[in-house]
Amino acid sequence: MKSGMKTEEKLLIRTLKGETTPVPPVWLMRQAGRYLPEYRATRETAGGFLNLCYSPDFAVEVTLQPIRRFGFDASILFSDILVVPHAMGRDVWFETGEGPRLNPWTDDQPVPVLDLESFHAHLAPVYETIGRLREELPKETSLIGFSGAPWTLATYVIAGRGKDDQAAARKLMFSNPARFKALIDVLADAISHYLIRQIDSGAEVVQIFDSWAGALAPNAFDAYCIEPTVRIVNAVRAAHPDTPIIGFPRAVGSEYVDFTKATGVDGISIDQTASPDWAAKAIQPHCAVQGNLEPMHMVTGGDAMLADIDRIRAALSGGPHIFNLGHGITPDANIDNVHALLKRIRG
Repeated sequence: MKSGMKTEEKLLIRTLKGETTPVPPVWLMRQAGRYLPEYRATRETAGGFLNLCYSPDFAVEVTLQPIRRFGFDASILFSDILVVPHAMGRDVWFETGEGPRLNPWTDDQPVPVLDLESFHAHLAPVYETIGRLREELPKETSLIGFSGAPWTLATYVIAGRGKDDQAAARKLMFSNPARFKALIDVLADAISHYLIRQIDSGAEVVQIFDSWAGALAPNAFDAYCIEPTVRIVNAVRAAHPDTPIIGFPRAVGSEYVDFTKATGVDGISIDQTASPDWAAKAIQPHCAVQGNLEPMHMVTGGDAMLADIDRIRAALSGGPHIFNLGHGITPDANIDNVHALLKRIRG
């Protein structure tokens, strides 16, 4: 990979284009969230989670909060992966303390149809938020847009909620593969259009979250994680060939390598169960590696956290590396531990 590049591009983008930097860019998944008192206050004012997502005033504010407090190298749009099925006509709501809910997609219901006019109209507040963020973020801070991946969105559409084994989606996959694939296909189309419009609006990087990819057996992983992601990556690159794309098929072990090679993403985010030493050898020659500190360290902190930070940095220092968590920061995280993490990385 390239090193020592002389460029004025932002640190995250330089890394995603292959540069090895002395200090890696750092941001945290779910960095805008309930562990921040200013976020909790804004959410209470907004009156609900979806109000935060669909009100540009609120969404801009909560996106900027962790940048003001911590000065991360990247800011990720505040939204939710379920705005895509919501924009396609599925009912979505959030149960306090339990998370998202949808009305399950039953056998008597048709495959959702993508009406691009109504889809983009529904998501117009998200696009407005992105445009405003590009104006308000510090000039050195990258703006990341995102979407859920087709498989992960399908699991919520089919079951009405997320579950570790994703039994409802896997059952439909085997019992009615044509119906299941039709859902995956329409979601892949919707995600492609959504990410392209995010970039049109000002996103500089996009990340595709396949949070439940680890529930797929190898053949199904190829068919319903890798293949739809290839379609999305190709569509986004046809419209915006220079915009970096990060993939995150969470908890897939050695299949991170197949995903990276097949999709051609610019960066791969790895969860905390993957070895950084293994990732340096198996993945880093192909693209930037993002990750992968255990999120619990943001709760407990201390010497164990600092040792793991040092271990990850040492393992991945020979190639392009974006420091992040192995998954999202949790509501019980301690703000002091985030400051300590940044101090350890930046010196």
